[in-house]
Amino acid sequence: MLRRLVPYLAYAYVSLVGLTNRLTTVRGGIRDGFKARNERFIYAFWHQRQVYFTWAHRGAGAAVLVSRSKDGEMIAETMRLSDIGAVRGSSSRGGAAAVRQLMEVLQSGLDIGITPDGPKGPAREVKDGAIFLAQKLGVPLVPITNALSRKLEIKKAWDRFQVPLPFGRAYVVYGDPICVGPDDDPAAKAAELKAALDRITAEADALAA
Repeated sequence: MLRRLVPYLAYAYVSLVGLTNRLTTVRGGIRDGFKARNERFIYAFWHQRQVYFTWAHRGAGAAVLVSRSKDGEMIAETMRLSDIGAVRGSSSRGGAAAVRQLMEVLQSGLDIGITPDGPKGPAREVKDGAIFLAQKLGVPLVPITNALSRKLEIKKAWDRFQVPLPFGRAYVVYGDPICVGPDDDPAAKAAELKAALDRITAEADALAA
């Protein structure tokens, strides 16, 4: 019963956060350009910052890769309430099926969201899966992050997970797209994505300070 209730509570709480924080988007034209050209892409964001995106990207025409764990089930339901799709799978559980489903998602006109360091870390380290997906699916990665002036940081969590708080300022920051060609070195592209995510996260934190 509690697990069924949690997504509704989370949805209500994030709605409160979204309605009471003043949002500023930095370089949103990057996303707008893809949308105007009707081109698909992959949102890439650190696991630590995922909560606020369920508000900032409600109805944005995207589906997010979510683990098949019990916690993942609650996350998927919260996203459904937020008009965001969910693809169940990971590099260790349901990986091949997830790739096929993600291809179908792209072909249906939706973009994809992934956490390159999720679901278990190490924090802010890009795993092979993110680069593999971009290379296999043939679409660019778009780094994205957020920061809020009021937040709770769970220090015992592996990624120091952030829970946004109401009545403050919020910033969503985009980075330049990263393309992964068939002959590109995955390790070099992973380092490029990490550097981009770290850079825009520092930028967002400075804005929210």
